[in-house]
Amino acid sequence: MKVLVVGANGQIGEKVVDLLQESQEHAVRALVRKQEQADNFSAKGIDTYLGDLEGSVDSLAAAMEGIDAVVFSAGSGGATGYDKTILIDLDGAVKTMEAAEQAGVSRFVMVSSILSNTREKWAEGMKPYYAVKRYADQILKQMDLTYTIIRPGALKNEAGTGKVNLAEHVTPGSIPREDVAKVVVASLDNKKAENQEFDLVSGETPIEKAFTQL
Repeated sequence: MKVLVVGANGQIGEKVVDLLQESQEHAVRALVRKQEQADNFSAKGIDTYLGDLEGSVDSLAAAMEGIDAVVFSAGSGGATGYDKTILIDLDGAVKTMEAAEQAGVSRFVMVSSILSNTREKWAEGMKPYYAVKRYADQILKQMDLTYTIIRPGALKNEAGTGKVNLAEHVTPGSIPREDVAKVVVASLDNKKAENQEFDLVSGETPIEKAFTQL
């Protein structure tokens, strides 16, 4: 499976790219916004494509030539305002979905956020962020795409354990970014993950076994 990673330069996206590059089952293309980012991936022998989520649907569809699946792990980042959150995390996500449909790519994995589907638990200062994530997820479910929506808890940079708690609703907690990336890759060709959405935190169940709980 040839996979386009949108947000490849992000902390989760880069780990997903590396896992796919090391995989025997998949090939990867990294979508990045800046030439220096493309150069860094190219230096590691990774197929890259320059693209901008604030650009056109057609330009994103062009990045998907020969692609079988899309992973969307892009985000505007904490240093920007909610204007960029809307443009990247919502409109950029929806344009990527539209581009996937246009390009004939049916498999789409979304990295979302825990609590995005539970309005009553939204912290006051985070409501715009959660709303953006919620509606991007809702739109994905309405598209003609085979989706997986992954809602990880608080993200950590420590080494992954390979063990998770993965279910429609879990008690909020944390998870290493490395384990999120492993779940993203594992979900790509796991039938149990198709047209599913779930929360994801650290737990006691090995990742492959965790999918049987869906």
